[in-house]
Amino acid sequence: MPQTADTQHVIIEPKRASGKRTFDLVFAIIALLLLSPLFLLGSLLAKFQSKGPVFYKAKRVGKDEASFEMYKFRTMVVNADTLGGSLTTYRDTRITSIGRFLRWTKLDELPNLINVIKGEMSLIGPRPEAPDYVKYYTEAQKQVLQVKPGMTGPSQLANRNEEAKLKGQQDAEHYYITELMPKKLALDLHYVATQSITSDIGWLLKTLWVVIVRR
Repeated sequence: MPQTADTQHVIIEPKRASGKRTFDLVFAIIALLLLSPLFLLGSLLAKFQSKGPVFYKAKRVGKDEASFEMYKFRTMVVNADTLGGSLTTYRDTRITSIGRFLRWTKLDELPNLINVIKGEMSLIGPRPEAPDYVKYYTEAQKQVLQVKPGMTGPSQLANRNEEAKLKGQQDAEHYYITELMPKKLALDLHYVATQSITSDIGWLLKTLWVVIVRR
């Protein structure tokens, strides 16, 4: 796989990490309280879309390569993992009609706030990736695992239409590993090297603009 990321070692200052945790915890709790009606709506939609659980627990690799389960509202049929690949392709038939609405509105990602409160994720950070794809990371790219993955961030916003980018690819997984993933990691590595509370607030505002205003 082509290496597109800078190989310079990234150093995360402990003081900055401590301040980021406080920022994450305060904003996540406030967001969960303010958005509780939407959380309830998402729960009801996920429950009644089809037989199955409300939450989908996705296996992800976090800080220091520790594995965790990322919470999302379920948007696919039960046992979707056994009916297709790890990637969600354009107009994936495993997604329910209500699930498409949850994805389009980004309501499906609200349960990520639980991961933030638990300390497994940050509000802003690198995209949380599945173990099946982390194994393809180069040593330089693994530097994104020095920090917690985020609910949103540079690569998430740049690839919010990822399913459309995979449209028409004969081998979607190969295209993802060799083309899309390296570009995501380049954005995430730059974030890790330059992140601050100020930049996190900026990314948070950009996310609100994209999800609420532009939507």
